[in-house]
Amino acid sequence: MASWLNKLERRLEPFAISNLTIYIVIAQTFVLLTALLQAIDVNQLVLVPALVQAGQIWRLLTFIAIPPGFGIFAAFALYLFYLYGNALEQYFGVVRYNLFLLVGYLLTVALAFVSPTALATNLFLGGSVFLAFAFLNPDFTLHLFFILPVKIKWLALITWVLYAFTFVTGGATEKLGVLAATGNFLLFFGKELVQRVKTGQRRVQQRAQRERMRDAAAEPMHTCSVCQRNSNTAPDLGFRYRTEGDQEVCYCEEHLPPKQP
Repeated sequence: MASWLNKLERRLEPFAISNLTIYIVIAQTFVLLTALLQAIDVNQLVLVPALVQAGQIWRLLTFIAIPPGFGIFAAFALYLFYLYGNALEQYFGVVRYNLFLLVGYLLTVALAFVSPTALATNLFLGGSVFLAFAFLNPDFTLHLFFILPVKIKWLALITWVLYAFTFVTGGATEKLGVLAATGNFLLFFGKELVQRVKTGQRRVQQRAQRERMRDAAAEPMHTCSVCQRNSNTAPDLGFRYRTEGDQEVCYCEEHLPPKQP
């Protein structure tokens, strides 16, 4: 991690919040329930930089409390966010996990102000938590909707592909959202990601070298120039060589021509 992040981590330590994920989940659950009861207008919570500049400062915080959806699968999404976030806090420790979320939050807010009239969501921030968990636990089996088992690394791969597609085809707002989603992940895992790529390349090279050595070892020592049987396919067969011109020609004992008088 960059030295400036280490310094920021030390400064954040007195203010770090344990179990931060559960507080976010509680806030999002509250907004979900009150929105379903039509007791709150979610439009008053979303981050719109132009409205923040007009004095609606609360939007800088309340957009974090907006749930990942308002349909039947919102509870499942909240459960997953708690699962991923809690695992990351155990891996990072309280301070560094707080810093991970803080960097993602700051990137989201900062990049949102590049396009002040557009809506900014916390979906990409949640996405960065998912990508970090999948990076650390690639073989974790997730039961989609509690039924369909799938390795989380494949879901992460699909997410990266979608992010790449969104970044290439989307507008400025979508591009900035993708940067916000992946920026803190790359800051915290970029070095390890590069090391994994290099390790993978070395493994590929070593595997290719072993295969070349195995192929070389598998080549027959003797091959009859007449019947093409060789010392591998016919190990009990005898082979002889004759000098013919300036070449050594191999024959099996069955096709060895008689010596010239």
